[in-house]
Amino acid sequence: MTRVALITGAARPKGLGQAIAARLAAEGCDILLHDRGAVDGELAPAHGVGVAQDLEATAREIRDATGRRVETVTGDLLDAEAISAIVAAADELFGRLDILVNNAGVGYLFGPLTETDPAHLDAVLGVNLRAPMLLTGQAAPLMIRGGEGGRVINIASQAAKSGFAFASAYTASKHGLLGFTRSAALELGAHGITVNAVCPNHVTTGLGAWQNDFMSKARGETLEQYMDGMRARIPLGRTGLPEDTANAVAFLCSDQASYITGEAMNVSGGEEYH
Repeated sequence: MTRVALITGAARPKGLGQAIAARLAAEGCDILLHDRGAVDGELAPAHGVGVAQDLEATAREIRDATGRRVETVTGDLLDAEAISAIVAAADELFGRLDILVNNAGVGYLFGPLTETDPAHLDAVLGVNLRAPMLLTGQAAPLMIRGGEGGRVINIASQAAKSGFAFASAYTASKHGLLGFTRSAALELGAHGITVNAVCPNHVTTGLGAWQNDFMSKARGETLEQYMDGMRARIPLGRTGLPEDTANAVAFLCSDQASYITGEAMNVSGGEEYH
């Protein structure tokens, strides 16, 4: 039986979600790609969300490369009804769901703690923590119904284990995501569903480039100084690639990882080691 994977936040070119989707398709999965589908002001800017055109282009590229079935769905993860519709789409289109990758995240509403905007805080916590909880809770019954267990992979961050100035809400949301990962693993293990997190360090995607620019200015450094300092902290001497995270996800979805659950795997070139 072909496994079906739902990956959220997967439309942006050269992003983590796109790389994860391509890797799982190469491993033989059929894919349901999700992204928000449209920009909407500062809470959903062009450098932060994937639009419908990107989503369809990514789906077409993966279909052509792998021959797998790839479908798309849009929805705002701040909307509980939209989340229900996303999971329902997996059932309607494929009749099953085996893998859920909670990849979508708000990693662009940064700023000083003393200037926290409540609307920004709600958006970060809503997409990064509330949405994975709701998606997992609604996806699990489909996995249980299938009778073959399942995999839930939460894309956390190095910020799930270490603090970062000017990213308090983001860091808090990712720390919370690890707590959810561990609790969900306890609840769903009896059904053969593993729940794990992957914790990448910085990856210079399109969003990552925006983060580099923001953080270097916030620290009073040139972009070159900021990037040199980042690389100097990484034992393997380079920042992460989308494929590094995709490889970790593929492993956690494989049979070799069937006895691994409740874990938070660092993919950081040695920068994050606890």
